[in-house]
Amino acid sequence: MRDGNSSENSIPNVKNLLVDLLTAIEQASSSKEMDELKVHYFGKKGLFTNILKSVGNLDPEKRKELGLEVNDAKKTFEARFSLQLNAIKQNEENEQLAKEWLDVTLPLNIPPQSSGSGSIHPVSIVRKELEDIFLGLGFDVVDGPEVDSEFFNFESLNIPGTHPARDMQDTIWTTKAPYLMRTHTSTNQVRTLLERGAPVRIVAPGRCFRYERLDATHEHTFYQMDGMMVDRKVSVGHLIYFMKTLLRKIYGFEPKIRLRPGYFPFVEPGFELDIWFNNRWLELLPCGLMHPEVLKHGGLDPKEWQGFAFGLGLSRLVMTRFQIDDIRHMQSGDLRFLRQF
Repeated sequence: MRDGNSSENSIPNVKNLLVDLLTAIEQASSSKEMDELKVHYFGKKGLFTNILKSVGNLDPEKRKELGLEVNDAKKTFEARFSLQLNAIKQNEENEQLAKEWLDVTLPLNIPPQSSGSGSIHPVSIVRKELEDIFLGLGFDVVDGPEVDSEFFNFESLNIPGTHPARDMQDTIWTTKAPYLMRTHTSTNQVRTLLERGAPVRIVAPGRCFRYERLDATHEHTFYQMDGMMVDRKVSVGHLIYFMKTLLRKIYGFEPKIRLRPGYFPFVEPGFELDIWFNNRWLELLPCGLMHPEVLKHGGLDPKEWQGFAFGLGLSRLVMTRFQIDDIRHMQSGDLRFLRQF
């Protein structure tokens, strides 16, 4: 037969234990101390936990009464514990910020431009000029994600999974299908049509990524500016006018160029615009009239709307503009190169 009085006398007083706990909480000054208190009183071998384990030795009435006392004590503890812990964490954060605080308004001893201060990257220089030119021609500048979906990078541009044109681009895929590092900024064409509808004029500058064999004119990371104009009765004549205007404004004169037929799944007909550079032709600007399938992916009727698109090799344009003989200089971080601009 159980000795209820003996068991009851051996169990700590819940109210006294709670008073001790609340006092300890008030005196705690760190998150670590608070965690230790929680384990000491309510952990697997905590004082309150042990009380609950011992109620089996009590008669039913005492067992119920003690269980309610412990539950009420736990609620009181949790409320006080949360308030104190939040206050302690705020103090700890303020102390950390005070230690790491830096007055960014303090004057710096900056050396002269020739010996150490920064300059604007040549790609940024030309990109800003291009944006200003196209803004003056009524185009908007848009941006899109560098990690994009297979749909916007390929399928929406009339390049399905079985299309041989996918072999033209060595794509860098992510481990989370169907996402990839965009191979061109043409990913913004259908995205913009779905968001804005037509008529529309946009340019989309940005970084692109391909698994390339590196040489003087090829890099795994390069810059491109894609452009698109969609309206009624757009023709090749509109395309040629805008491209000639662009190159004349960039170079300050009309450079030697040639327009030859080219194949790109997202335009029909397609053209290659090449520029004469270092005694040879350099591919600069693939372009053409937008393929009807691309317009359909953008929610437009190709019988009502037409458009032209182009993909300007921004890195190569920078090379010809500043007579840079190796595209790899632009990603090198070499200060001797960058200080020339």
